[in-house]
Amino acid sequence: QVQLVENGGGWVQAGDSLRLSCAASGRTFSSYTTGWFRQAPGKEREFVAAISWSTGRTYYADSVKGRCTISRDNAKNTVYLKMNSLNPEDTAVYYCAVRTAEGVATIPSLFNYWGQGTQITVSS
Repeated sequence: QVQLVENGGGWVQAGDSLRLSCAASGRTFSSYTTGWFRQAPGKEREFVAAISWSTGRTYYADSVKGRCTISRDNAKNTVYLKMNSLNPEDTAVYYCAVRTAEGVATIPSLFNYWGQGTQITVSS
């Protein structure tokens, strides 16, 4: 089992920045992939970013590329998502997820463990 706890969401204005954190406990996952997804009201959950624990390679959705940075702290078993230049279209619940298999994925169904989510609301 892997437990994931997200933090860092909040209410911000357009142009602001936020850093989300995802702390993992339970099984270690040095060979897994951790991803961030988001879901806005009435929309499907969509991929935001992912990072391979073993290689550190990162992947981003086109909608956030250049504005987001995903990183990891192996010692703290924590993954971060720094988001800059936030805009109202970024308003959503952001979820951290772990894929317990080799290979990076961007499809939610391929991730095995999910956090409870943290809300980001961006006002214009």
